[in-house]
Amino acid sequence: MNGRMIARVLGLVLLILAALLLLPLLTALVYGESAAPFALTIGVAVVVGAVLTFGFKPESTELYAKEGFAVVGLSWIVMSLLGAVPFVLSGDIPNYLDAVFETASGLTTTGASILTDVESLSRSGMFWRCFTHWIGGMGVLVFVMAVLPMGEGRAMHIMRAEVPGPTVGKLVPRARKTATILYLIYMGLTVAEAIFLLCGGMSFYEAILHAFATAGTGGFSTRAASIGAFDSAYIEMVIAGFLVLFGTNFNLFYLLLIGRAKEALKSEELHWYLGIVLASTLAIALGIFRMYDGFGTALRHAFFNTMTCVSTAGFGTEDFTTWPGYIQTMLVLLMFIGGCAGSTGGGLKLSRVMLLVKTAAADVARMVRPRRVTRVQMDHRRVSRETTDAVYTYFALYMLLLLGCAFIVSFDGYDFATNFTAALSCMSNIGPGLSLIGPSGNFAIFSPLSKAAMVLTMLCGRLEIYAILILFIPSTWKKR
Repeated sequence: MNGRMIARVLGLVLLILAALLLLPLLTALVYGESAAPFALTIGVAVVVGAVLTFGFKPESTELYAKEGFAVVGLSWIVMSLLGAVPFVLSGDIPNYLDAVFETASGLTTTGASILTDVESLSRSGMFWRCFTHWIGGMGVLVFVMAVLPMGEGRAMHIMRAEVPGPTVGKLVPRARKTATILYLIYMGLTVAEAIFLLCGGMSFYEAILHAFATAGTGGFSTRAASIGAFDSAYIEMVIAGFLVLFGTNFNLFYLLLIGRAKEALKSEELHWYLGIVLASTLAIALGIFRMYDGFGTALRHAFFNTMTCVSTAGFGTEDFTTWPGYIQTMLVLLMFIGGCAGSTGGGLKLSRVMLLVKTAAADVARMVRPRRVTRVQMDHRRVSRETTDAVYTYFALYMLLLLGCAFIVSFDGYDFATNFTAALSCMSNIGPGLSLIGPSGNFAIFSPLSKAAMVLTMLCGRLEIYAILILFIPSTWKKR
């Protein structure tokens, strides 16, 4: 294990965090609030970051797969722990564990909140809370790769550990250029959404913050009633429309930009994604239209809530826990599936679900006709056995962690729907669940042990398990 190189990358992450904290500090100055909480946190991040970056000269600058996973896991833990400090110092969230929960929820784009009165937050605290969604959506290490020089091998191992999805490839020959392209697309879509929201009557402040939250598919809002507080069909459709985009594989946007639209539109995962959205929207609308003034209104609420669940954003307009039971089950399944690989959405990822279904079908076919040659394909290309085995392994780990978290949470004594969907919410990075943690509830009801377990589960869900799991394996820390 190249500990000195890991320390150096952690130092770079802290310096980047210090730079990012300048935005909420500036917000505090603009709105006449105390900038001290952010200034002090920036000071700590700069000092520690400088020591780690310049005080540990590594003998070798190589980062292999093990170090890549470890540095990503440690970076996100450090970001969550230090990013919580401004909330405590400002008094917005006095309890440190609660502040860590809120920060980790923001960075992992989960959107689960312990706040019972969101609108009482300071303007700067609110900005930082929503900005963590934008930071975590694409990934802080991908940002480091985009703005700082990093060797090709090191960059690729880090990208594989942080970018969501079963496989990670480069859009262009160099990983750093790939990271830059991804962030430019990400920023462009964020700016475009903020402009659309401004046109819908949102203030500049709220438009920016909701664009941050949508881009990261996180779901934090400036209002206690979330998007429903605006009571605007236009705003709902803008956010839902951009959730469709942010839940799509960003590689497809790159193909569109370079004129390879036909190739992008042939994506099998995209077809499944849009098909699931369309089918779910129609099914939910047909199930709830008697509860609203006309089918059009029901269709609007159905589309918004379909997108907020399948993209794992977690925004709210309606309390879907009052809808029929089978619709709630559909929404939970959408939370479980999540968005496309290479998107900012959470969940198991649609491409993994597709491979699980196709591999199961192929295995059944082989059982019926043992001599038959069956091949699993994606986008008309054969999928290797190693990839399908990796998907099965990931699914097994995903379910074990989900059930483990649900078991720990169950000691708090709440009903099964609350316990299970709380765990699913954290593992899939979705936000709201059912029963006591529905769109009108929050996570303040849970014990410190449950909150700590859920923080770890959120990090596992966002970092695809391995970057956190590897930190607890003793052999990880042995010298080669």
